[in-house]
Amino acid sequence: MDGALVPWHEANVHVLTHTLHYGYGVFEGIRCYRTENGKSAIFRLPEHVARLFSSAKILGIQVPFSPEDITKAILEVVSVNKLEECYIRPIVFLGDNKMGLNPDGVNVRVAIAAWPWGTYLGDDGLNKGIRVRTSSFTRHHVNISMTKAKACGYYINSIFAKAEAVRDGYDEAILLDPSGYVSEGSGENIFILYKNTLITPPLSSSCLDGITRDAVFGICQELNIPLKEETLTRDELYLADEIFLTGTAAEITPIREIDNRSIGNGSKGDTTDRIQKSFFDIVAGKSPKFKHWLTEV
Repeated sequence: MDGALVPWHEANVHVLTHTLHYGYGVFEGIRCYRTENGKSAIFRLPEHVARLFSSAKILGIQVPFSPEDITKAILEVVSVNKLEECYIRPIVFLGDNKMGLNPDGVNVRVAIAAWPWGTYLGDDGLNKGIRVRTSSFTRHHVNISMTKAKACGYYINSIFAKAEAVRDGYDEAILLDPSGYVSEGSGENIFILYKNTLITPPLSSSCLDGITRDAVFGICQELNIPLKEETLTRDELYLADEIFLTGTAAEITPIREIDNRSIGNGSKGDTTDRIQKSFFDIVAGKSPKFKHWLTEV
């Protein structure tokens, strides 16, 4: 916290912490994997740190550390905790020295935590696919929330969608953008396979510029799988041959059903399986071409 290592139980903030009240802060979700050589490596660490600073810039927050400082601190947190595989959460937030909506003059603080965290949507989800519903909640408008930032307060929208889906017996939600086009999941980007071409919504559909999303672009190029960005309608999801979600937490998770409609043959498709296997080979250090995506601890 704020440049110093502190024990987990001492990593506390005051109840009047500005970000707790107003949601004005930015964060990242990063994964560290155990590789085939026995060492731990963080997946696309430079890209995550760069996005953290981009998010802060969008919100007008001046991070009191350099990207190099944050990178070094992330590696240190994983190392000193002797974590072979873990989830890492850097967060830039405003402190407790001033209240009110004007953030000027509020202390900017930075914390980095890491802990073991298994499969976000379950091992069965990775292997067999999950059930999803279209949410009754709409994704942010691009000029209301500035959707390129991974900001704390934006995730109230995600909580609404996720909680609604789980209450209704589904695993996850898909949100539409304000124009009615497919945007993304509550915390994941979405891809569909239709007539042998992968399609994912453009960033203008209010979706986050996901780092795992970008990784799929690279994987598809390597596997010679056609891929394009294109607006998608809800009914195009129903007609897809395969669908999967991507994200740091979700990794590559297939969808077997949307709105009680079976997708493809109702299980993980062949193309999704190829991409998923390639992804897990990459994070395990088995793919020489993508070694640059891994930062050893």
